[in-house]
Amino acid sequence: MIFLQLFYVFSKIGIFNFGGGYAMLSLIYGEVVTHYHWLSSAEFTDIVAISQSTPGPIGINAATYCGYTAVINAGYPMWAACLASVMASLSIMWLPFILMIAISRYLIHHKDAPFVQDIFKPLRPAIIGLIAAAALLLMNKDNFGSPSADLPKFIISIIIFVAAFLATRYKKANPILVMLVCGVLGLIIY
Repeated sequence: MIFLQLFYVFSKIGIFNFGGGYAMLSLIYGEVVTHYHWLSSAEFTDIVAISQSTPGPIGINAATYCGYTAVINAGYPMWAACLASVMASLSIMWLPFILMIAISRYLIHHKDAPFVQDIFKPLRPAIIGLIAAAALLLMNKDNFGSPSADLPKFIISIIIFVAAFLATRYKKANPILVMLVCGVLGLIIY
């Protein structure tokens, strides 16, 4: 049963997603954590971190890890989890792949047509909204701690967040260097 649900969920996410992997994260979270309860919020946060660290698109990587973790959490053996990870990955790709093949020829020839432009205009703010939702979704106690549980760690997390944001946004710091510095700070502080 979980395999059919995984196929349905990730096919739906794939077809209704615009804006890439980061926009996809809030949709995945809504299904696998909130609706089906296959993963905890902390597990999803770990999956996002792993998905960003591994080669490939973050949305597909997240689907792979979510499929695997959901089936392991449901009590199935590892071979079934490996099968589920492949199925979730393919499920998130197959419908968009077919759709893009079907409409790409039309879009190439008519990309400047007013009708096509009118379709894409409302998608731009929606995509930004989905990416912002994913960012806000990850601003939780699993990533920042809780001011009521441990105020000093919460403050340190906020300072690291703001410093990393400012360094990459305004100082144009190398994101890899920022992650390494933050990782070293985490090892020292925590």
